[in-house]
Amino acid sequence: MMKFLTSLFVGLTLLSAPVSAQTGPLRLELDEGIIEPLPFAVPSFVPDSPAASQFAADISRVIAEDLTGTGLFREISPDAFISRVSSFEAPVQFADWKAINADALVTGAVNVSGNTLSVRFRVWDVFSGQELGNGLQFAGTTEGWRRMAHKVADQVYSRITGEGGYFDSRVAFVSETGPKDQRRKRLAIMDYDGANVQYLTDSAAIVLAPRFSPTGDRLLYTSYESGRPRIYVLDVGRVKRQELQTQEGTMSFSPRFSPDGRSIVYSLTQGGNTDLWKMDLASGQSVRLTNTPAIETAPSYSPDGSRIVFESDRSGSPQLYIMPANGGEATRISFGQGRYGTPVWSPRGDLVAFTKQNKGRFHIGVMRLDGSEERLLTASFLDEGPTWSPNGRVIMFARETQGASGRSTLYSVDISGRNLRPVRTPDGGSDPSWGPLLN
Repeated sequence: MMKFLTSLFVGLTLLSAPVSAQTGPLRLELDEGIIEPLPFAVPSFVPDSPAASQFAADISRVIAEDLTGTGLFREISPDAFISRVSSFEAPVQFADWKAINADALVTGAVNVSGNTLSVRFRVWDVFSGQELGNGLQFAGTTEGWRRMAHKVADQVYSRITGEGGYFDSRVAFVSETGPKDQRRKRLAIMDYDGANVQYLTDSAAIVLAPRFSPTGDRLLYTSYESGRPRIYVLDVGRVKRQELQTQEGTMSFSPRFSPDGRSIVYSLTQGGNTDLWKMDLASGQSVRLTNTPAIETAPSYSPDGSRIVFESDRSGSPQLYIMPANGGEATRISFGQGRYGTPVWSPRGDLVAFTKQNKGRFHIGVMRLDGSEERLLTASFLDEGPTWSPNGRVIMFARETQGASGRSTLYSVDISGRNLRPVRTPDGGSDPSWGPLLN
């Protein structure tokens, strides 16, 4: 029986149709050692209709770029191919793919009828001659062709690594233009790889720190349009926003959703003191979570919503602390040299990513929940603001170059510190927030 799943975002339909297959032994084990990228081949998908030719070529390229961009896969150039795939149903000539040392092979076909596009694909373990998992078909509109490519790449990634994918996701960020002393900022969202940028605000006021809701349909952010920082929530689909009311005469900023999306935690400055507060979104009522003379900011929930990690200078310099989600005693977890900030809990629940400043350099790093196994992944003049991919394997952050002409650019890095890569955006970018996988 066929199973249909409808996406709320672009109307994609996922059709799961089992084919005669047996899961093979090919598996790329991910650990903290040096990983030799797995060689794979993606022959251009077969066009099943005249209108599908360009889509077939483009979808194949996006799949290959997604996999290669992880640093875990190495694409074999089409120039080396011995076999040419001219039919999706034709038997695979495994000897030809073994001869060019391909470990994995992705084959597919694309059909276009009017504005409807469908993609069929299979993933093969070349050396065992077996298919990995079951063949799948994705169907949707021609406008959503990149999403279908990302969905295929997610399936390939998951079948070979055993982990969830992250390609079919979006990132909210602050798009930046103009010189450093007159920087113009506006909210934007894009595909994880920088494609399909959509601007959500103009540049009339400074905006900071967008944060996706757990379902990806809303954004929290901070705006200075009133002259002081205030928190807004924006409906991404309708691009409609609402200010979240806090106490008169205060400054509110650094908001983040709870895992169930029903409340937010944020910083509020009143009378020169900054503490953490929690707001119930349905009632608009807020309760205070911390009450110290220190500056407490940058809160982030654990995936189960039971705890919060945050930044505080209660020990004399900015450090990282964990406390119960409803307030209470906080435990310090950062003890290395330097200043720590902007902590973000991993979606896997086992790590905290952070920004660290030490000896004139900035770093993006990760540590265990007790502060052990601290690992610095980057180093530069200014790296800040980490955000996790949906599967907890990759971190995106902003890097700014030095000098009056310095520019902020988004980068991504694997949690092992490998595969540092710039993220393509039309202009400068900062404050990334990686959303969940799309439905």
